[in-house]
Amino acid sequence: MDYRFSLANERTFLAWIRTALGLLAGAVAVQTLAEQFSTSGFRRAVAAVCAGLAVAIAAYAHRQWKSVESAMTRGEHLPGSALVPVLAIGVGAVALAADVAVLAS
Repeated sequence: MDYRFSLANERTFLAWIRTALGLLAGAVAVQTLAEQFSTSGFRRAVAAVCAGLAVAIAAYAHRQWKSVESAMTRGEHLPGSALVPVLAIGVGAVALAADVAVLAS
């Protein structure tokens, strides 16, 4: 196996971890700084979705890294990733909830 592919797989894993950390920071920021929302329910919902996405992405990123590494070692086709649609749908839900919260306040 060419070490460059293994390093590329590691960089991809680290990118997912950075994304998870960004979502976690967003959850903390929304919960602590977004007090202008008229109801705390919106704030909690947005923060909870961000934190939940962060946990899911961090957990799945390791699984995906390991699967890709194993497939490369065995010379098999690389497995697909469910992280992209999960992230897209999750961020869309967060954006929609934030929009509703801003319009409601």
